[in-house]
Amino acid sequence: MTQATHDTNSTAQERPAGDPDTETVVVVRLGEITLKKRNRPLFVRQLGRNIRRALSGLDIRSSDWGPQRIVITPGPQLDWPELRERLQRVFGLRNFSLCRVLPWDIDMIREGVLAMAAGQSFESFRITVQRSDKRFPGSSQELERDLGAAVQRASGARVDLTQAEANFQVEIMPHGAYLHTERVQGPGGLPVGVSGRVVSLLSGGIDSPVAAWRTMSRGCEVVFVHFQSFPFLDASSRDKAISLVRQLTRWQYKSRLHVVSFGDVQQQIVASCPPPLRVVLYRRFMLRIAQSIAERERAEALVTGESLGQVSSQTLSNIATIAQAATLPVLRPLVGRDKEEIISEARRVGTYETSIEPDQDCCTLFVPRNPATHSKIADAESAEEALDVQALVKQGLSNVETLNFSWPEKTGDE
Repeated sequence: MTQATHDTNSTAQERPAGDPDTETVVVVRLGEITLKKRNRPLFVRQLGRNIRRALSGLDIRSSDWGPQRIVITPGPQLDWPELRERLQRVFGLRNFSLCRVLPWDIDMIREGVLAMAAGQSFESFRITVQRSDKRFPGSSQELERDLGAAVQRASGARVDLTQAEANFQVEIMPHGAYLHTERVQGPGGLPVGVSGRVVSLLSGGIDSPVAAWRTMSRGCEVVFVHFQSFPFLDASSRDKAISLVRQLTRWQYKSRLHVVSFGDVQQQIVASCPPPLRVVLYRRFMLRIAQSIAERERAEALVTGESLGQVSSQTLSNIATIAQAATLPVLRPLVGRDKEEIISEARRVGTYETSIEPDQDCCTLFVPRNPATHSKIADAESAEEALDVQALVKQGLSNVETLNFSWPEKTGDE
């Protein structure tokens, strides 16, 4: 990992003072990619690129890759809150810890655990020892009893193996003993970039950003397409889409957003087609236009935020009618989720507050009083006979605004 500078600020954390052999590192534990066997080198290389990108601009001295974990060594000033926040958005990581590294010496390890305990207030505690390197003398249980007795004498707290207030963890690895008090949960999943590229239809609502995020979590690079009805409606949906993509880019580091002006296409559908089918036809044309963009982007699938039965256009028959307009696979990561589950995930991703801001979504334009809930493919195709389908797709593609996003900003050494 290349070194980049980072200004010292109020969140910077000094290395612990003490023995010269002591240092502070971040131990990152890998998730699902450890199961990939023959394809694992590909996954690990991509994860390495993603971690370097996520931590660019921070003071990182080196990184050491092992079969199950990565050891990241920060520079003299450790901005732990910022590093922590960034690693929590790297798909492929199971969890990670800020660790103090000590030599293989039981007395120093005991002193290190006591030092961690002295910095906390607790009435119950637990000691957890993992011996990844079995050359260290004694069993894990023997070490736990030794260290636990020392902490109990010093603190007067009781041992609680199920609901301890404080958890002191020691990992015995080949290069030392790694002491920490917390395993920060990572997002899991697969590194973005290992599963190919997709195009995600992004509205201003709650669902589609979560669908895009879930697709990222399975290793896909996501390109976004947003449909707006400007000038028939204002530009608020475009502005919201930009904000959502900025937030989602923090999970995949670079993104592209295509904003399609869709109002003229909608106007021709309204003038020529039965009112109940308008929303279904809107969405069929959205898929056709998104597919053309996907072909330009060399994407292999489309992604939507559809959840079965959530709104009138998302009945099983309507979903089938809409999907028939595309030849690329249409992925629906949320198809079996209820609204509360989706909202909970939107909060986790960080898109919820933006998604609930008011905007003028294009699907609210010319919406009929009684939209079709059980459309048939034959009915949609019959209605489209009144339209020049290819000309309308071409018209939609002729007025596309393309925006590129990057996070964090690239540094000169990348």
